[in-house]
Amino acid sequence: MAGTAEELLGAMAALRRTLRRRPGRPRELSELTGSELELVRLVRRSPGLSVTETARELGLAANTVSTLVGRLTASGVLVRSVDASDRRSARLDLSPAVRRRVEDWRDRRTETLDAALGHLSPAEQRAVEAVLPVLARLAELAADE
Repeated sequence: MAGTAEELLGAMAALRRTLRRRPGRPRELSELTGSELELVRLVRRSPGLSVTETARELGLAANTVSTLVGRLTASGVLVRSVDASDRRSARLDLSPAVRRRVEDWRDRRTETLDAALGHLSPAEQRAVEAVLPVLARLAELAADE
């Protein structure tokens, strides 16, 4: 299985690399670390998370996420707002300008991948669709290791 794992990692890396290089990557994201980008992706998908919830989702220590949030807030990527129901807690979101640019960039990457999927044969398209739940399960199992 080690060979399969290596091939899977290589294919996933090549796909991510290709899509990450799509034109229009927001300037604010160009210097971010992998952990910072993962945090940005999570907040894009789930605005309003607390630092604790974000840490749980990313599998990181809360103090690590707090440090990342501090850097991203200082650079204008994230905004923190006080939770109305618990004033000790902050809720995270992307700044409006960054959110617009990130959404536009994601849309272009999605269109690129959709076009590439369109070049696959119908059997290959069905194979991709069939493997999606397996990949999601594989991610869960890898997280448990």
